[in-house]
Amino acid sequence: MQPTATVLVYSDDASTREQVRLAAGRRPAPDVPPVEYVECATLPGLLRALEERRIDVCVLDGETAPAGGMGVCRQLKDEVFRCPPVLLLIGRPQDAWLATWSRADAVVTHPLDPVAFAGSLAGLLRETLAARA
Repeated sequence: MQPTATVLVYSDDASTREQVRLAAGRRPAPDVPPVEYVECATLPGLLRALEERRIDVCVLDGETAPAGGMGVCRQLKDEVFRCPPVLLLIGRPQDAWLATWSRADAVVTHPLDPVAFAGSLAGLLRETLAARA
């Protein structure tokens, strides 16, 4: 097992980024490695992080402005070679169809349920790490 997994968190809201870190903690499940978080508040910062680092999972806030997480997810899936899996945070369950359009790999609604969020994140980490093995 690798020493750490890297999770990119994209949101223009610092409290949302903090909620993500607190919901998953340092290790979202016993069978995945500890998590290191990379926080991005802007689209240019997110794109730079994807170019410069190995990212295992992206967590994108669908409510971010001006570049919302749903549109950013679709852009990443279209433009980034071997795009990491994306966990999309949506504001309401009715937006799930938009998450499907964006090609998100998993979806969790605000406010974050720590158990559901950690479970979704751990599932994506398992898939990513298994694909690299």
